[in-house]
Amino acid sequence: MNVSVIIPTWNESRLLPDTLERLTRISPYEILIGDGGSDDDTRSIAERHGVRCIESPRGRAPQMNAAAKEAQGNLLLFLHADSHLDETGFQRMVAVMQRGRHIGGAFSLAIDSQRPALQTISRLATLRSRYLNLVYGDQGIFVLPEVFHELGGFSPLPICEDLDFFRRLKKRGRTVILREAVSTSARRWHAEGLIWTTSRNILIASLFLMGFSPTRLSKWYPPKR
Repeated sequence: MNVSVIIPTWNESRLLPDTLERLTRISPYEILIGDGGSDDDTRSIAERHGVRCIESPRGRAPQMNAAAKEAQGNLLLFLHADSHLDETGFQRMVAVMQRGRHIGGAFSLAIDSQRPALQTISRLATLRSRYLNLVYGDQGIFVLPEVFHELGGFSPLPICEDLDFFRRLKKRGRTVILREAVSTSARRWHAEGLIWTTSRNILIASLFLMGFSPTRLSKWYPPKR
């Protein structure tokens, strides 16, 4: 399969070089940056790596949608700029999707930290995804492009666009949560504290699922999007 990797960015010059170098070694069909108006070196870094940079209004949903419209592959993979996927996971995704039984899915989560508490959170996040159908964007959501566009892409929400999309995807057809993991940075937990970050994330997701306004909920979440 020809995989189009889509990365939403906003001032990610510190982490983006490593992410792109790792992805280049995997050799996907193409890598697209959906940039929300970065004023650092994000766009020039993308250009140096031969990666197309699609500009859009800021916000993960519009940025990913804009890049997805330009994608030419027959499988879309959405990765955050601070998340990494190794070749084993990449090839596993391709093998599963080539069977034609699923319309999309996501990976398990691994937080890049040796702290036992964060490793426990990683395991719980994977269980949450498998049994509650609650999938976050840092798990590397992948989907057939025709299904993505049929669903209208990510809804233009300021927060929880990932939860919303995967719920709609699950209703549309069969999905899979792979055992292979995407490794995501622990920067939020380190910067804001483990208890606060985890509690806030759980509360926001719970309130969103109960129907609370994403606009109001976004005020509780720092704008590193």
